[in-house]
Parts: sequence; C-alpha cells; structure tokens
Amino acid sequence: MTQSPTPHRIAVVAPSPVSMFNLAIPEMLFGKVEVDGRPGYEVVICAAEPGPVPTSGGLDLYVRHGLDAVRTADTLLVAGTGEPFEPDARIVAAVREAAADGKRIASLCTGAFQLAEAGLLHGRRATTYWAHAEELRRRYPHVDLCGDVLYVQDGPYVTSSGYAAGIDLCLHIIRTDYGAAVANEVARRALVAPVRPGGQTQFTQTPLPPERGNACADTRGWAMRNLDKPLTLTDLARHAGVSVRTLTRRFHAESGVSPLQWLLHQRIERAKELLETTDLPMDQVARASGLGTADSLRGHLVRRTGLTPSAYRAQFSRLGTGAAGVTSSVA
Repeated sequence: MTQSPTPHRIAVVAPSPVSMFNLAIPEMLFGKVEVDGRPGYEVVICAAEPGPVPTSGGLDLYVRHGLDAVRTADTLLVAGTGEPFEPDARIVAAVREAAADGKRIASLCTGAFQLAEAGLLHGRRATTYWAHAEELRRRYPHVDLCGDVLYVQDGPYVTSSGYAAGIDLCLHIIRTDYGAAVANEVARRALVAPVRPGGQTQFTQTPLPPERGNACADTRGWAMRNLDKPLTLTDLARHAGVSVRTLTRRFHAESGVSPLQWLLHQRIERAKELLETTDLPMDQVARASGLGTADSLRGHLVRRTGLTPSAYRAQFSRLGTGAAGVTSSVA
C-alpha cells in the first residue's frame, strides 16, 4: 500500500451490544504505529447511532461519530458483538457502500455476520469465532468458511476469529501496509506475540500449563537468538531440559503450533525483516534467518506472501530506493 503524508484512516464500527475488547484492540495497536516520525493511522470509532452504545459487558460506551465516518475512511473494520449478533441494516448498508468505493473491509469475531449479510463474503474465504462458525455457515451457506483459523484475507476483505485473534488481524493489516519490521515493533511495544500466520488454529486441544504459557519461554527466546543455526527438535528439547515428546506437547499448548512450525514462521519473519531493513544479498538473508539457501528463501516467501524476495524488498524496503533496487539471482 502506498504511504501518504496523512495517516491511513480506519473507521471502527461498533455494533450493539459491542465487545469492549474488540474496540480496544485496534485503538491499542494502530495507535502505536509510527512511520518516519508521524502516526501511521488515525482510528475513528463510530456507530449506527451516535451516543450511548450498549456493550456485551453490560456497560454503555459513548460513541461520538455516526456512520458518516465510514465515507472518509480508507479501511472499515467492523467489531464483533455479544449475543444476539443480528446484523444491523444501517451497518450493512455502510459496509456495502464502502465495498462499492473499493475500501478495504475487515471484521473482528462476529463482525463477519455484518459482512456476510452485506453479500461481501459470497464465494469468498472467511472466518469468525469458532463457537459461532456453524451459525454463520447455516445462515450464509455460500461463504467459504474457514472455521478453525485465526484470520483470513480474500481480496480486500479480512475476517478474524474471536478474542485475541483480533490482535493478529490488526498486526496483519499493519504488516500489509508498512511491513513486517513495523508490525513486529508494534507487537513488541504492545507486549503481544509477533505476527502469527493466519492459518494457525484458533484454539488448542490441550489446556495451558500452570505456568500460563511460559514453560517454553526461555527456549523460544534462545531459539530466536539462534535462528541462523540449524536447530532441530532435539536441540530445542535439550535446551528446555525435557524430552522431544514433552517439548512438542508443551509447545503446542502454549503456541498453538508445533515447535518446527513455530521455528519456520520465525525464520520467515526474520528474513522479511532483513529484506526490509538491510541490503544484504539473498543468500546472506537466507543464512542469517536459518532458511539455508536463496532458493529455499524464495520458496518459503512465495508460499507465505506470494512475492519473491526481491519483489518483497522492492515493496517494503525501509532503506529507500537504493535498497529497493537490490536484486538477486533467485528473483
């Protein structure tokens, strides 16, 4: 996305009864984006009717702006609601108008019902909170529902699952607009996990350990410091002081993915950051991120982003035209 001198404007629509957590996520994350010393986003919360908006927690929030705010926005994000989550005809109309104007449109949690009612998701891949996936499938059978992922993008429409998956969706948007380095810096500042792949499962099959998800934290940190080395499951288990089987079980409980899936994701993220922030040749980027060869880097990046390494660098380089012009034999 081409950066402009003015912040990218995001209108966050609050249906009734809105999830307070859904509203907090975009304000928290987009508000931490700074690009070249200026805010990267302007977030405006709006509602079908300005004034008090009931929340799913039993409180009322005062929302100053009506749906006119959508017309001047670059991106429309529809928050989720508690039950009942019936689409609001006024919001549905605003969503259709935004789609006709070519805006990017996203939803958090049950906000997907508003997009589906507007017809945007017909024949497209989408997701929602897993507990309500069957209801969305029943109401809108023409939606290609991906019921167990964190978020999914199909064209200009992005939908997420519930709760913390909204964080992943917002980081995905930031990464799309400003690159992985900016998105991961926002994640660090907000003390949340780095950008996770959208295809990661929504929920784990085993309960979190008593350490509240920190049993493998030291090993994850050690792995992040050694991404350039050929780490194996045995290496990770040895560092953690447990068997491979125990490490795999704990890792999946804490991260939702296997150790090697997590490791590959971090390697690709490291490669993306190096492509954005350095002019290293592709073979050096591959070695520094632990992906081995330039051919391996190319294969993984194309599968993950649809872009070759040189195309990714040209689009997201933070070094200016000099770095963007770097090419390699794998492009």
